[in-house]
Amino acid sequence: MVNFGMSGTCCIWSKRSVWVVSLLLLVASCVSNKRINYLQNLSGNEVIELDEFIPYSDVDYEYVLQPYDIIDIDFASPNEELLKAFEYQGASSARVGGRGGGAMGGAMDVFYFSGYSLDKDGFVRIPKLGNLPLAGLTEEQARQQVQEEINQYFKEEVEVRLRIGGIRFTALGEFASAGTKVILKNRATIFDALAMAGESNILAKKNELFIIRQYDGGTKIHQINLNDRQLLASPFYFVQNNDILYLQPMQIRQVGSGDNISASLQLGISIITAVLFIYGLTSGIF
Repeated sequence: MVNFGMSGTCCIWSKRSVWVVSLLLLVASCVSNKRINYLQNLSGNEVIELDEFIPYSDVDYEYVLQPYDIIDIDFASPNEELLKAFEYQGASSARVGGRGGGAMGGAMDVFYFSGYSLDKDGFVRIPKLGNLPLAGLTEEQARQQVQEEINQYFKEEVEVRLRIGGIRFTALGEFASAGTKVILKNRATIFDALAMAGESNILAKKNELFIIRQYDGGTKIHQINLNDRQLLASPFYFVQNNDILYLQPMQIRQVGSGDNISASLQLGISIITAVLFIYGLTSGIF
């Protein structure tokens, strides 16, 4: 009787141990919504409510041209022969052929072949006009600069249109599609970049998105929180040319080799099933 009682007690504790281990495995396989959902109302100095107007950190924000940027310049004039003087051979065909291909994901950057690149000192070389300093200017300021130079050289009317050749950025880490991307806009938000690279993996650390950004003479690494609604008022809400976005994986990714949360859950369930099966065999249940 004594032995039976001890055996029964051990059996009870074994069952409890199995359920405790099973519960811990299930809990470890779960990820809180606070680590997944975008733009939550997290604690901060100011609480941003729904329908509240959120001003940009820089109300007058306009993208400023940097060295190594690529710009697209078009010229219009009744004199077609005059227009040929401003184009490099093959630029027109590359522009027309490339734009129809929709190569925005990085397979082909049409503006790399047809646009005008700023050099390391911020100068752009335009046929007949020579080197023009455009770094540090907005799109409109750069257009006016080119227009003024043309007006000095040619009596005939030549209209200038200047645009940024897209916002280029590189996505690394827990994105659906990593790589170099081009957004054909002159102003793009961090969510434009996320949409272009594919919504981040559910196991990504959305509160730790690193932005490696170029500055005059060097780079800086910034960390932003995609979970926090305060991002909308952040100076990093807008993506800049040549930004590198790096999104880290959660530590749960280290448990198993699954690429998503369902794979991790399946791993946990498989372990629980194996433990219960082995316990059933050893205790004579099966």
